[in-house]
Amino acid sequence: MLANSEPAPITISEQRITDDLDRLLAVLPAVVQQALAAPAQRQGLLEVVLDLGRLPEARYPDRAMDLGSQPIDRADLRGVIEQLGCFGGDNRAGIERTLHRISALRNRSGEVIGLTCRVGRAVFGTVAMVRDLLDSGESLLLLGRPGVGKTTALREIARVLADDLGRRVVVIDTSNEIAGDGDIPHPAIGRARRLQVARPDLQHQVMIEAVENHMPEVIVIDEIGTEQEARAARTIAERGVQLVATAHGNALANLLRNPTLSDLVGGIQSVTLGDEEARRRGSQKAVLERAAAPTFPLAVEMHSRSRWLVHGDVAATVDRLLRGEQAQPEIREVGADGILRVEAPSLSRPLRPRPQLVPVPLPPLPLGARAQRSPGGGPLRIYCCGIAHRLLLQAARGQQGAVQLAEALDQADAVLAGRHQLGRQPELRRQAREQGVPIHVIKADSLTQVQRALERLLRHHSRS
Repeated sequence: MLANSEPAPITISEQRITDDLDRLLAVLPAVVQQALAAPAQRQGLLEVVLDLGRLPEARYPDRAMDLGSQPIDRADLRGVIEQLGCFGGDNRAGIERTLHRISALRNRSGEVIGLTCRVGRAVFGTVAMVRDLLDSGESLLLLGRPGVGKTTALREIARVLADDLGRRVVVIDTSNEIAGDGDIPHPAIGRARRLQVARPDLQHQVMIEAVENHMPEVIVIDEIGTEQEARAARTIAERGVQLVATAHGNALANLLRNPTLSDLVGGIQSVTLGDEEARRRGSQKAVLERAAAPTFPLAVEMHSRSRWLVHGDVAATVDRLLRGEQAQPEIREVGADGILRVEAPSLSRPLRPRPQLVPVPLPPLPLGARAQRSPGGGPLRIYCCGIAHRLLLQAARGQQGAVQLAEALDQADAVLAGRHQLGRQPELRRQAREQGVPIHVIKADSLTQVQRALERLLRHHSRS
């Protein structure tokens, strides 16, 4: 049941799908083309499987169907391979300027004995389910089983960030699955730029190269799957760059139990409690706790193409799971009528102690007026430059003084800035100097550094 306080349901505009299916069918054997000629057979087609000595098979979300009566022979496989691009180190090939993916099965001699021809589709309109998360500027992780639509959503997110929000977006396209095969990216990613990866094991290096060479505001990555890639993702996040990525796993709890990828959500460490603390918690002395701030503050579990579970505070969710409690995500579901319905979590108790003073919107100022500095006993107003608002609010929870977010520089008592972001805004530095607003610079957008900066700013504010 939806809470009465929930906003009115949002109508999702009709989705537009581009699949270039004719170009995929054109490279397949004639018997397959004939069997899939009818529109009804193409509707919902996921992939075509061609295995040596077996009947070709068409796979759909809820069924599989044999095509024709003649098994696939080596000539059929050679005929398909000759029309494709080169197979990469991950045994994947494609058709230039399409999103289709053809993966090879090889024998021990390296000869291709089977092909999985995956239909690639660009779906415009799915991003409406998480548009508010993109506007937040926080890093976002998409989780889900294979075939649930993670890569499809990733393309649409890259396009919206680049075209609608005007961000500098770089796509790390390891298998040319996000932006298609060939040197010209598919229009599905809009104005986002694409970096191809020579070998799958080099993906983590290309991730760092993208940040160092191309000055992106957003990095989009498909399938983070190794420890090196997880470390590279944390390095990028610490530099203040927004990440949007996918990982395999049905739920956030699965990722937490994966030692290779658990760092994406903060990681796990064993902590020995004192006797008094153990009694207070009612637990054993040796407990598991989150090791660090999550690389991805936001996470979405994609259970189907129309049902997504949103974790708006990954750190709090991980803490709940480690305490043996159930996660309480926000459920977003699109019905057959195209209406997006949001079911907020019904928490029996808060995830963590809430601060007594929370940020409130500042009153509007007259045009051209300069806000008066807050007195020492008042809240500290901070204007963020390259620091996520959610991170600042999380850091403020453990402070003694009250902290407010300033919506403009002339309403601020201080500026909290990331080193790299401040260097790109000379006008902000000039205005802060003219208005006498101090700037506190931190090296990385991490919870620890923001907490330390707030402690120093609050001490200075209390003395002023």
